[in-house]
Amino acid sequence: MVKFYETEVDSRLMLGTALYPSPSIMAGAFKVSGAGIATVSLRRESGHDKAGQDFWSLVGGMGVKILPNTAGCHTVKEAVTTAHMAREIFGTPWIKLEVIGHTDTLQPDVFALVEAAKVLSDEGFEVFPYTTEDLIVADKLLNAGCRVLMPWGAPIGSGLGLSNIQGLKAIRAQFADVPMVIDAGIGLPSHAAQAMEMGFDAVLLNTAVAKAGDPAQMALAMARAVEAGRTGYEADPMEPRDMASPSTPLIGKAFLE
Repeated sequence: MVKFYETEVDSRLMLGTALYPSPSIMAGAFKVSGAGIATVSLRRESGHDKAGQDFWSLVGGMGVKILPNTAGCHTVKEAVTTAHMAREIFGTPWIKLEVIGHTDTLQPDVFALVEAAKVLSDEGFEVFPYTTEDLIVADKLLNAGCRVLMPWGAPIGSGLGLSNIQGLKAIRAQFADVPMVIDAGIGLPSHAAQAMEMGFDAVLLNTAVAKAGDPAQMALAMARAVEAGRTGYEADPMEPRDMASPSTPLIGKAFLE
């Protein structure tokens, strides 16, 4: 169980709702994974379109916490306006804040991100900022009112895994008491397990499941990887060694002449 903004969620796996071959396949992936949070883009949902209403009914019936996002926004004004619309439609103060600064990599514009986070936090939103692993940016987001951080593992949809291991370890260590979610770049269950072994609180992914040959099977694999990684982290694993260390003790060993 993990807590975000005083709300407890049973699963540490968060899934996106885009790119699936069909709504029923998406629902099946969520069911087998036990994911506790679904991210939903307002651009996919519509308060007036029948298809959008049908999609919302499906997501609303999955029994998961909804995290609307501002996907595709490139300015502070656009992100703030989208967040207001999302709060009205989905009835939640939660918002995954994305302010994209680079079209090819979808890297966040961290300057606009901090500004938008401040505006939304002051207006009562509970902001989940999609950010980089930069320590200074993280500190500014926390000062802006964020109580969760979502550093990227790699560019959205790339499946590259955790590109900057040392940077992610540094941000996790620097802000040890802040809930953190690895968001974007996860492609394999091993990537998800690695993130959890490093002490991150949850993993958010979409493309790796939605674009898999069997989304339900991949969703299940990701869920098991997240659980295994977290259990390994809580077990306080051994430190790596530069040299070998015998696992069989020498004391009591028989000596033959």
